[in-house]
Amino acid sequence: MEEINTVRLYGAGGHAQIIHSVLKQNRVAVTEIFDDNPSGCHPKFKHISILEIDKDFSQEGDPFIIAIGDNFQRSEIAKFLQSEFATAIHSSAIIDPDIKIGKGTVVYAGAVIQPNTTIGKHVIINTLASVDHDNVIEDFVHISPNTTLCGLVHVGEGSHIGAGAVVVPKIKIGKWCIIGAGTVVIRDIPDYAVVVGNPGKIIKMNYPEESKK
Repeated sequence: MEEINTVRLYGAGGHAQIIHSVLKQNRVAVTEIFDDNPSGCHPKFKHISILEIDKDFSQEGDPFIIAIGDNFQRSEIAKFLQSEFATAIHSSAIIDPDIKIGKGTVVYAGAVIQPNTTIGKHVIINTLASVDHDNVIEDFVHISPNTTLCGLVHVGEGSHIGAGAVVVPKIKIGKWCIIGAGTVVIRDIPDYAVVVGNPGKIIKMNYPEESKK
C-alpha cells in the first residue's frame, strides 16, 4: 500500500480525533484540518487552527482523509473534493495481504480483515471489527466496533453495520441500510432497510426522498 507522510483532514469532530491518533501512531503528519463548523470542533483540536472551505480553497496539496462518521455526509464531501485521498490503518489491525482497500478508507485498532476481501473507498472498519474471507464491502460503508462479518458477505454502498452486530455467511446487505447494534443478520437485506433484533427483522424502509416522489 502506498506510503504517505502528510495528509489533510476534512472534519474536526470525535471521529477525526481517532483518525488523527492513527496517523500520529503511523508518524503521518496532519498539515491542515478543515471543517464546516470550526467553532464546534472536538476539544482535542482547540489548539489547532481549523479552516473553512471557501471560494479560495485549493484542491491541490496533500491527500485528504474525510474524517466524518456519517456515511451520507462522507459521500457528499467526496463528490466535492477532487483531491487525492489517503488511507489510514492502525498498526495493530491484522490484514491479510490478499485484500484490496480503496482510497480514503480507515481501519482502526484491533480490526481483522481476512483473505480475498475487497473494501471500497471511504469505508470505516472500526475498532475490533472482524471481516472474514471473501467479503465485499462497497464505498462509504461503516463497520462499527466489535462487528462480525462471516465469510462471503456483501455489504452495499453506504450501509451502516451497528456495534456488535453479527452477519452470518453468504448474506447480501443492500445499499444504504442500517443494521442496529447487536443485530444478528441471518437473511439477505434489501436496499434502504432498517434492521434490528435477533434474528434481525426489518422495522422500516429508509428510502431517499427522491424515491418517494
